[in-house]
Amino acid sequence: MKGLRSLFETIDYELSRNVLTITLNRPEAMNTYTYQMNEELKAAFKQAETDDEVRVIIVTGAGRAFCAGMDLESGEETFQTAEDEDEFRDIGGQVSLQLFESSKPIIAAINGPAVGIGLTMTLPMDLRIVKKDTKIGFVFARRGIGPEAASGWFLPRIVSMGKALEWMLTGRMIPTKEALESGLVLYEEEDPLGKSKEIAEDIVTNTAATSNSFAKKLLWGMLEENHPENSHLIESKFLYWASRNRDAKEGIESFVEKRSPIFPLKHSDLPNFFSNGTEGDR
Repeated sequence: MKGLRSLFETIDYELSRNVLTITLNRPEAMNTYTYQMNEELKAAFKQAETDDEVRVIIVTGAGRAFCAGMDLESGEETFQTAEDEDEFRDIGGQVSLQLFESSKPIIAAINGPAVGIGLTMTLPMDLRIVKKDTKIGFVFARRGIGPEAASGWFLPRIVSMGKALEWMLTGRMIPTKEALESGLVLYEEEDPLGKSKEIAEDIVTNTAATSNSFAKKLLWGMLEENHPENSHLIESKFLYWASRNRDAKEGIESFVEKRSPIFPLKHSDLPNFFSNGTEGDR
């Protein structure tokens, strides 16, 4: 793990008691997003996904900002590329798709200003906790560009279409109280990192990794289904599997014995129940 951390220059990677904290670490530039940061985030999330010691991931920012958008020091060349049009993929979307596929709970501790990609990058995360009265906004139209990081898919699934359109069309800053009332964020806190750690500790201490991985995939996966039977079928497959494994036994025994559970299975022990709607080979 130390070897991995030494490779990072724009983020910090800290694993403690099964909670991984990834900190955007360019405080002198308000953690503005760069191509290097994008590559380092992809490497960090790839590592976290394969590490069973990681139960929960928290993403936050160093200093007074979460991420104040894309680094614009390159001026008008910031968004240009030498790639062909058909080959070009926006860098924010690369990370968003990776987050979407993650089996681990991910919490955004938005500790300060989060605009543009600094806000869209949190949409595929599972929980968003924002510092009260900080500046957040989808400012793309005010820069002559458009939404990215797959936000066209995520945002209307988190808030209403009308609210998503208003925020995108005006590019205005969003009061954190409005973000809370609209469902964009789960909590509005003075200390979002502290609240994130509280939730992460609850997950690590009291829940099974296999249960959380399944629930995360289930809820996202069922968004596109048009009948509840598909959810019923997959839930039944998981329950059949879980009832014959040690996590369920430990869950029942710890409840009867009135003690905290110690679930033995890891994220990687979970079969793939979502391959073409059927259970995988494991």
